[in-house]
Amino acid sequence: MDGAAELALAGERLQLLPGRAILLPRHATLLVADAHVGKAVSFRRLGVPVPRGTTTANLQALSDLLRQTAARRIVFLGDFLHSARARSASTLGALARWRERHDDIELCLVRGNHDAQAGDPPTVLRIDVVDEPLRLGGLALAHHPQPVAGAYVLAGHWHPCASFGGRANDRLRLPCFWFGDPERRAVGILPAFGDFTGMHPIARGEGDRVWVVAEDRVVALP
Repeated sequence: MDGAAELALAGERLQLLPGRAILLPRHATLLVADAHVGKAVSFRRLGVPVPRGTTTANLQALSDLLRQTAARRIVFLGDFLHSARARSASTLGALARWRERHDDIELCLVRGNHDAQAGDPPTVLRIDVVDEPLRLGGLALAHHPQPVAGAYVLAGHWHPCASFGGRANDRLRLPCFWFGDPERRAVGILPAFGDFTGMHPIARGEGDRVWVVAEDRVVALP
C-alpha cells in the first residue's frame, strides 16, 4: 500500500498505514485503536462548542481503509465509543448506516477503559466484544499497553505522538507507531484513530522503534 511501512514481528508481517491503523495481511485484519466515536457530541452535550462531522469523517476513513487493503476483519483495540453521552441518535444512526454498507466485514472490540463507561456497542452493529488480551498467533491484541507473557502486545490507550522543534509553543507533533524492543518491553502502541482525541508525546527507550504519520506516509525515525 502506498505510503505504508512494514516490519516483521512475532512471526507476523505488519503494515503500518498512513490511515493510523495496522494491517495484518496474513489474517486480512485491520487493527484500529482509540476511535472514540461520539467524542465531539459528548462534549457538545456538556456545553462545550466543538466541531461537528468527526464521526462521519472517521467512518469514511474506515471505509477507505477497507477499500485500500481488502481487509475482511477490523479489530478495535479499545475505546470504540467515547462515553455513554456518545449514544446520540445521530451517532448511532451513522454507525448503523456504515455497518449496513459493510455488512460482510467481521468486527471485534477488545474492551478499553472508555468502553467500560460507554457500555458495549449496540447489538445491531454486530461487533463481537471481548476482554483483553485477544491472542492472535504470537500477538496479544489489547487496549492497555501492558506486557503479556509469551506474546508481543499491540495496544492503544496512550495516543502517542513524536514532537519536533524547540520551544513548547513552536513544536510539530505527529501521531506515531511506537514499538518497544521485544527483548526489553514487548509492547507496541498504535496512534489514536479518531480525529478528535488528543495526543501524548512518547518517551523513547533504548531499542524502541518509532514511525511517524506524516500526511500520506509512514516514516521511520532514526
